[in-house]
Amino acid sequence: MNRLSIILPAKNEAPALAALLPRLRAAHPEAEIIVVDDGSTDDTRSVCKSGGVQCLSSPYSMGNGAAIKRGARAASGDILVFMDGDGQHDPADVARLLAELERGYDMVVGARDWGSQAGVGRGLANTLYNWLATRMTGHRVLDLTSGFRAVRADKFREFLHLLPNGFSYPTTSTMAFFRSAYPVAYLPIKAARRVGKSHIKPLRDGVRFLLIIFKIATLYSPLKLFVPASALFFLLGCANYAWTFVHEGRLTNGSTLMWSAAVIVFLIGLVSEQVTALTYRRDGNT
Repeated sequence: MNRLSIILPAKNEAPALAALLPRLRAAHPEAEIIVVDDGSTDDTRSVCKSGGVQCLSSPYSMGNGAAIKRGARAASGDILVFMDGDGQHDPADVARLLAELERGYDMVVGARDWGSQAGVGRGLANTLYNWLATRMTGHRVLDLTSGFRAVRADKFREFLHLLPNGFSYPTTSTMAFFRSAYPVAYLPIKAARRVGKSHIKPLRDGVRFLLIIFKIATLYSPLKLFVPASALFFLLGCANYAWTFVHEGRLTNGSTLMWSAAVIVFLIGLVSEQVTALTYRRDGNT
């Protein structure tokens, strides 16, 4: 079997890691386990040292995505498994992900059910993301934002430059794999309640997660976002013209502006589509 690297981004997760790392080592004694310490101020380093686990420490917090990128660069395995360091993910499920990966997939994602969601709000948001991603890609997406996944290292490193430093690395990597025609599978899992307090703040991160929706579209096929928007402006212009022509017998600036906006949005979509194609280009191939 190819060498396995298990990467856990962690920020002040010492209590969870103290319980998780021994279980992970017992389940996969030959695996390379890397904890990426994202500027923790607790005992994360000492917990890793006592557990005989490699710890990559940052002098300050750079973000979950940044930790994932640092871990992926440092890992020596052909297969990478990413899991949260907060105790939500069961080490026993790693073997299940690897078994599914061996069936010919390049990425296998642990898909949480409704009972594993961190609250109703997060559950509804994730349901929306999954629905939108399914519509965009034409493939059923069961959990777009899950941080528990197994990937082939060479494929994953192709997209490190696309990954943000924040929390949306799962979204970006999943859409990048779909765009590049790398097969992705979803495996149902049960996620436990995290140990400690979540680092996600609803008010602060609400806008950021809203931007994820637009990122989903622009990462996969920008025209699927811009063409409907362009059509909406065009139809609004036509409706406004019909109203003003019937009641005033003339063409108003409002209709002209909406038609102009339709053309501009469509052209922006075309340019974005070309930029996206170039983004995924590798060695002369898309």
